[in-house]
Amino acid sequence: MLHRLEYQTGVPIGKEIQKDAANASLVIEVKGAGQAVQSVDEDESYSLNVTARGAKLQANTVVGALRGMETLLQLVQPDHSAYFLPALSIEDSPRFRWRGLLVDVGRHFEPVSVIERTLDGMAAVKLNVFHWHLTEDQGFRIESKLYPKLTGMGSDGLYYTQEQAKEVVAYARARGIRVVPEFDMPGHSVSWFVGYPEISSGPGPYKIRREFGVSDEAMDPTRDSTYKFLDGFIGEMATIFSDPYLHIGGDESNGAQWKGNPRIVEFMQKHDMKDTAALQAYFNQHLLKILEKHHKHMIGWDEVLNPALPKDVVVQSWRGVESLSAGAKQGYQGILSAPYYLDAMKSAEQHYLADPLPANSDLTPEQRSLILGGEVCMWGEQLNEWTIDSRIWPRTAAMAERFWSPENIRDVNDMYRRLDVMSVRLEAFGLTHLTHEDVGLRALTGSMDIDALRVFASVLEPVSFHERYEGQHTSQLTPLDRLVDAVRPDPPSWHEMEVLVRAFLENPSQHEAERRRLQDIFADWVAAAPKVQQQVAASPLLAADATERAQQFVQLADIGSQAITHVAGGSATPAGWKQGSLSALDTAQKPQGLVRFTVLVQLRELVNAVQ
Repeated sequence: MLHRLEYQTGVPIGKEIQKDAANASLVIEVKGAGQAVQSVDEDESYSLNVTARGAKLQANTVVGALRGMETLLQLVQPDHSAYFLPALSIEDSPRFRWRGLLVDVGRHFEPVSVIERTLDGMAAVKLNVFHWHLTEDQGFRIESKLYPKLTGMGSDGLYYTQEQAKEVVAYARARGIRVVPEFDMPGHSVSWFVGYPEISSGPGPYKIRREFGVSDEAMDPTRDSTYKFLDGFIGEMATIFSDPYLHIGGDESNGAQWKGNPRIVEFMQKHDMKDTAALQAYFNQHLLKILEKHHKHMIGWDEVLNPALPKDVVVQSWRGVESLSAGAKQGYQGILSAPYYLDAMKSAEQHYLADPLPANSDLTPEQRSLILGGEVCMWGEQLNEWTIDSRIWPRTAAMAERFWSPENIRDVNDMYRRLDVMSVRLEAFGLTHLTHEDVGLRALTGSMDIDALRVFASVLEPVSFHERYEGQHTSQLTPLDRLVDAVRPDPPSWHEMEVLVRAFLENPSQHEAERRRLQDIFADWVAAAPKVQQQVAASPLLAADATERAQQFVQLADIGSQAITHVAGGSATPAGWKQGSLSALDTAQKPQGLVRFTVLVQLRELVNAVQ
């Protein structure tokens, strides 16, 4: 903290620890170390008091002190020639006990350096669970010395050694973050079968699956040898991952391979199982005993929810608040993830306003206590080590605040104001969410001259995972080197335009500053357009995605500029202008080239305001 404070302010700060609190400008009092292995019930509360005499931070645990130290760093403010901390008194504790981020490294591997800088960012925004999605059809990413062919044949050589995994666990622990591993089973498990086909429900042979989506392959729940294999593997992983929870996935197992195996069908009939959901419940019951043997609590996605499982199973919901509430009403603890999927490329506003326990929830107080919190999900189909930061940050900081702060804190404009500040702070940890766009644009043009292209990119964002998949048919082997990979979701242009247009249209004659700013923006677009079109035409990769978008960019600049002039001056428009402008906006709204404009809603409001 002291090194970061020194870097932030440029003020040399002594690092020696004073023995006498009376002579110290910062006093940190911690009552105890906290739990040896951090749990979901770790006390993260703290108090912070700043006066003219100094600052005092008090916490019951080290983790609570860490949270308070991040707050102290956030409070540092410049005042012309100096920096200061405002005088204040804070009593703080999180609203939810489980505030997580999932990173999927199964579909695309992420180096340890990426994981560790992500953990730094998580600590800065007070997230406390790193959900490490380690296995998928496309890759098995954690070394097993007991079953070496898991990575030897199922990882393309891209995996974490056990020593690296222990390093990550320790790195996270030092920042007050728990590491919960996920080993997906019985489905999403092709990479297991490449080296060990005997635990599958089909004959094999298998190879790493390159395409994405739901696969038919699944583990064989009817063989004792499957459970013996999993007992050995989970026991081995328990020595690496000390957290009390272990995620078994459990989602999207469609049962096709089970229904296609006569021996498994006979087993189901013999045991009066009416469908494959019953067989999966049978599998989970046996798996739960293995987890209990190794002192682990089971977490799984919605599909594991079954009355046959005990109430200490935690359900992570990708289906939404209704599914989460249904689990709570049955007595199950739950975590919400559905509104927090980063690959949906939604705005920070949409994520921020989603809540694990919305104000209109009909849960009783006892049922509400079963909602542990929420978890942001960064699925890995369409990202790599160069693009991942811009997909996670800074939007995840908005969700982190939702998980920590009271439900009634919902001022979107103030959230965006603070998010801009936090985004810059996060970059100091080595995160590349801001710098990556320029790197991508330079690579696309092969040039340092990207000023015009930067203006163009500022009003673009990636389409969602599903839109890209349908438009490009991505697989694990798809190069991630397009314009869609360079631009970032929810760029500042969207909210700035939203604020400016709203203020201007409220009273055009009284908001001269907003009018000038809007005209300047549209003038910048007009000035950039010729160079953008030139660079797009010269780059095959850019031309594939941006030729039509570059042409539309010119139209949008013209529409915006004229709309401002007509609204401000009250002058009449040429015949057909309004209809033609709205038609052009409709065209620009259609999916094209894997990127979409961020400002079309605001431009439409301007056009509609023209008389």
